[in-house]
Amino acid sequence: MYFGDHLPPHFHAQYGSSEAIINITTLAVIDGDLSPRALGLVTEWAALHQAELKTAWQKAKNLEHPDKIEPLP
Repeated sequence: MYFGDHLPPHFHAQYGSSEAIINITTLAVIDGDLSPRALGLVTEWAALHQAELKTAWQKAKNLEHPDKIEPLP
């Protein structure tokens, strides 16, 4: 996430040289491209941490540092 970023609430996922922007509410890809495997892992992680992502988005919009979100086990 970037401080003061544009709507809708989203996060950026990078894997190698690929990047995708993921909508926090729908978990849909807004822009970019990841391999199917990478996108599957990102979507799984985001589904588990959706509430935390929403809180992090709000903090970033308020120019506050978001809390760390744990990776997949």
